[in-house]
Amino acid sequence: MQNVVVLGAGSWGTALSIVLSQNGHNCLLWSHREDQANEINNHHSNKKYLPDTVLPNTVKATSSLKKAATHGKIIVMAVPTKGIREVCRNIKEWIQEPILFVHVSKGIEPDSLKRISEVMREELPSDLIQEIVVLSGPSHAEEVVLKHPTTVTAACEDIQSAEKIQDLFMQSYFRVYTNSDVIGVEIGGALKNIIALAAGISDGLGYGDNAKAALITRGIAEISRLGTKMGANPLTFSGLTGIGDLIVTCTSVHSRNWRAGNMLGKGMQLDEVLEQMGMVVEGVRTTKAAYQLSKLHKVPMPITSALYAVLFEKVDPKQAVDQLMDRVKKHEMEDLFEYL
Repeated sequence: MQNVVVLGAGSWGTALSIVLSQNGHNCLLWSHREDQANEINNHHSNKKYLPDTVLPNTVKATSSLKKAATHGKIIVMAVPTKGIREVCRNIKEWIQEPILFVHVSKGIEPDSLKRISEVMREELPSDLIQEIVVLSGPSHAEEVVLKHPTTVTAACEDIQSAEKIQDLFMQSYFRVYTNSDVIGVEIGGALKNIIALAAGISDGLGYGDNAKAALITRGIAEISRLGTKMGANPLTFSGLTGIGDLIVTCTSVHSRNWRAGNMLGKGMQLDEVLEQMGMVVEGVRTTKAAYQLSKLHKVPMPITSALYAVLFEKVDPKQAVDQLMDRVKKHEMEDLFEYL
């Protein structure tokens, strides 16, 4: 049994707390809201994020960051990307020994253009980091809590640390693979949200399966081009955190990014969409970051550029699709080969 902290009581953090508790670990779930922590402890529910789920009695919650930080030697970061820096800054004063960190968020910080593990290493003193493992893959919390078969990847350059997290989470319905390609796993997990937004827009416009298949296929080409340029192993993008995560996020009604894109495709404005969602849509911020990265690394990312225009330049979604279709003709493999 391990003492494990999960920081962030959204749908994914809560689902992972259930997995850890079912595995016999002493798991403490941190929420920044006292009323949410009380709901979890007293009513064994998290209605906002998992309204139909009864939480096990073994899932305990706290709103005290000090209590969370001193609970155990493994900390799972499950807060949205935009909150990573603040949580790291606030938690480091309470940590007294090296911690094995796991992060499960999927995004890239705009402007700094840093991956989440890079943000964490920038904010946390090196002597407090035993290692940082990325846990990522095609996994909707709504299905994990129902014990539907799910497979994810634990990625770390130190493969032994990845294996520790593999052992921590492995369940009969929750299978964990290992990978040493941290860059590829983080880039795949972050950028798939962009393509899911685009897939939602396509569905909202009523374009059907042909268009979605094109977006998924050309989307993984864009992700692979940028990821490879940044130092990732191209084979990672054919795995769970590449094409696997992309498929599930582009095709499932559980996907926040697909739902947000779908509303955009049906004519809603971005501000309206985000207000109605009531939850973080990581793909919006990540689109800005990926667009900036494509310019920095001189990597063509036409889908990302089109989505950037829709989100931040108020280009009509249908017009953006028309412009994508009217681009100069190319060989299917030419862009990919250039960056391998």
